[in-house]
Parts: sequence; structure tokens; C-alpha cells
Amino acid sequence: MQAHILIVEDEPAIRDMVAFALRTQSYQPLCASDAKEAFEAIADKIPDLILLDWMLPGISGIELVKRFRKEPNTKDIPIIMLTAKGDEADRISGFEHGADDYVVKPFSARELLARIKAVLRRSRETEDDGSIEVGALRLDGQQHRLLVNQESVHVGPTEYRLLHFFMSHLNRTYTRNQLLDFVWGGSTEIEDRTIDVHIRRLRKVLEPFHLDDMIETVRGSGYRFTELQKKT
Repeated sequence: MQAHILIVEDEPAIRDMVAFALRTQSYQPLCASDAKEAFEAIADKIPDLILLDWMLPGISGIELVKRFRKEPNTKDIPIIMLTAKGDEADRISGFEHGADDYVVKPFSARELLARIKAVLRRSRETEDDGSIEVGALRLDGQQHRLLVNQESVHVGPTEYRLLHFFMSHLNRTYTRNQLLDFVWGGSTEIEDRTIDVHIRRLRKVLEPFHLDDMIETVRGSGYRFTELQKKT
């Protein structure tokens, strides 16, 4: 079954170009020009991926990302930002608010399709993984959710993949470049600082349960995930 991809873009020429490119690869495009139309489209059909323009009329793309991450039916959908903002600070802001990847305008159809394929592949690889448990943490591979002490806790799709990798490789130190290869598939557009952003977001998820120390920063090397020792 081919993926349904929601395009949220207010410029008709770009929206039509993207939709045409998606159809050439047998994807099913859904189109919206603003936040209202986006939520109407989602109410009709939950997409497998969202392509989201940064500069939208009314509610901006970055505000829409935050809304998507709070809604139960969209919180786990991968999001690729379409943006003319190429500055590192803007890219970091997008990742901090829940975007999984970004493409800077002007972009080619070939580049966009490659990004879509990579993000969908990562998402599906995670869904196919089995459940895993470390201490109070459990990842339910069937329902794609995080449980902490049997309590369901929201975690973004990128942080889910990162946590799954860490939980599968306990007590090993990985450099940022290694995490890029294993978790992001070696994407050349993801930078070291972006990895730090996702680590920080994952720690925030674990912090209310006093489990953020499971992710250790190894000075000069990278990161290590360890199971906390029970206090006696």
C-alpha cells in the first residue's frame, strides 16, 4: 500500500509540483494551503508523512508542528519542513519543535523524493522492530509507544528511534557521527548540533521520571545509555 503524504503549502505552483512528483513515485498526495485545510485533510485521512511549509498564512509552519505534536492522531507522523530558511538556528528551531527533517527552497523533486523515502524508511523500520525493555522503560513495537513504569508517555518519532537504538545498545559509547549512521541513516544534512537537540528532547521526556541520567554525555566522545542502578 502506497503512502499518503499531506502537502501543506500555500504557493499553488510549489504545491502542484510536489504533488506531481509524488504521483510519479506512486505516492498519494493530499493537499492543503493552510492550517485549517491541513486539519480538515487529516480528519478525512491520516497521512503517513507531512510536508510542511515554514511560512504559512495565519498559523506558521513551526506553530503547526507544535500543534501536530500535541494531537493524538498526528503526534507520531513524520514531518519534513519545506523552508527558505537555511540558517542553522532556524533548522535547529524546527528540530526542537518536532520536525524530523527539512528541505531548503529551492529544491529539486529528486532531492525531495530522496528525503521522503529516507524518512518513511526510518519510520517503517522502527515500526517493524519488536518491543524492548530496560529497567522502568519499555518500548512497545506493535503500538509504537513508550511506557515508563507501565504509564504511556509521549515521545516524538525521532526520539523514539533514538531511544530504541540506545536501549538496544546498552553501555556502549557512540560518537555523533555513529549516531548519524545508525539512527538517521548517515544523512548528510543532519548536523552534530541537531543530534544534541534530539538528545536534549529525549532527556526532557525522561526527566519527570528521574531517568534522564540514563543518557550519559561522554566528554570528547559522544553519548552512552546505561541502566540506572537501584538505590539500596
